[in-house]
Amino acid sequence: MSISHAPPGSSGPDMSPISKDGPSDRAASGPGHAAHAAPELEPIVPASTRRARVPRWLRRTSGPLLLLALWQLLSSTGVLTPDVLASPGTIARVGRDLVTDGSLPGAMGVSLQRVAVGLLLGTLVGTGLALVSGLFRIGEDLVDASVQMLRTVPFVGLIPLFIIWFGIGETPKVAIITLGVSFPLYLNVYAGIRGVDSQLIEAGESLGLSRWGLVRHVILPGALPGAMTGLRYSLGIAWLALVFAEQINADAGIGFLMVQARDFLRTDVIVVCLIVYAFLGLLADFVVRTLERLLLQWRPTFTGR
Repeated sequence: MSISHAPPGSSGPDMSPISKDGPSDRAASGPGHAAHAAPELEPIVPASTRRARVPRWLRRTSGPLLLLALWQLLSSTGVLTPDVLASPGTIARVGRDLVTDGSLPGAMGVSLQRVAVGLLLGTLVGTGLALVSGLFRIGEDLVDASVQMLRTVPFVGLIPLFIIWFGIGETPKVAIITLGVSFPLYLNVYAGIRGVDSQLIEAGESLGLSRWGLVRHVILPGALPGAMTGLRYSLGIAWLALVFAEQINADAGIGFLMVQARDFLRTDVIVVCLIVYAFLGLLADFVVRTLERLLLQWRPTFTGR
């Protein structure tokens, strides 16, 4: 059967692409005709999948390994003398000796305890003040101005006052870490609370949620991403504050090892302590990022390509 596009009663030729030939004639026309009639479609492949895949762990470790190789090369050629900076091999041997005699594990335990107590207290103070200031206007009027003034004061500059107030024991060390941790958490939790969409609040009220229900089911989940970001910042500042805190007449801890190494010009021990600080900070950040992925599964985000 053929469908003609010519006007009725016209004697002109049929211009329809559908031939008058039957199925047998079309089949006999050969594969070339079928290729023109039904072109093949190629799937679209994203450019990111066409690139050669390199394992992510290899990409992440390539930078530190190249830096380590350059460091060893400069030490081997004499550009970096042991008095300036010890070679990676020397630092590895010293680190092994410190672990073997138990001085490094003991110092790590003391430092971790100080960071844990300071982080706990700073989290309670910073989050509590942010909740008061973020949820209540009167709380914002009473709290926010004072916190904004205090956070501009370098917490390191308060060390002399803390020594006068608390002595030279553990209290000033923990107080410095607590103060350094509080402000990033306060700022991020406060911003997270005030950044909750007002339409979500209106939707919750229309569903009959009470004030506590709004806080529990709408405001706090909305502020959780900001709180996790603030916790990551606070962990970084906690290790920074620990370095300063352990310079206050410390008799144990990683900072105490650094002070002793400084007195004896032991750059190898100093570098070992710095590497321990870096790895502890990296481990703490990994824990927080894992916790963030678990708590924020409901929020899909862009993870890069």
